[in-house]
Parts: sequence; structure tokens; C-alpha cells
Amino acid sequence: MFKKNTKNQQPALNSAASELSEKQRERLKSSWTGTFDKEFFSRINEETFSVLYLDLPSRPNVPINVLVGLKALKAGFGWSDAEL
Repeated sequence: MFKKNTKNQQPALNSAASELSEKQRERLKSSWTGTFDKEFFSRINEETFSVLYLDLPSRPNVPINVLVGLKALKAGFGWSDAEL
């Protein structure tokens, strides 16, 4: 069953990022991770992958943008599965 991921659009109140100081959050946003999130992760069109899932009631999928993002990081850094 396909379910679009909307959790990345608004951070959780109890996330690790919410515990950072304003200066640390700005530093995180200005690092490569902020660019990765803005230019790659949030632009992945999950609807494209919806045809891979049955319409039958079942457990929700792992968010597609998470899977594709992890695959891109793994390939980009040359990581093995264990390192990822």
C-alpha cells in the first residue's frame, strides 16, 4: 500500500534537531546536509513509485524519498551496506 511521506515537510517537535541551538541549526542548514535536503531529498517525486505498490490494505511503505536518498548517499560516498 503506497502512502506519501509528508513527515519531512515539518520537523517533529521532539526531534534531535529541535534540541540544537539556533546557531547549530543554521550551521546544519548551511552544510552539505541542508543542500542535500533542499536540492535532492525534498524534490523526489514519490508518486512516480506508487505503481510499484498494490492498492490492497497492508502496512505502509518505507518512504520512497528516504530509500532513494539513502541509495544516493551510499553511491556518492562509496559506502557499503554496513557503513550506511
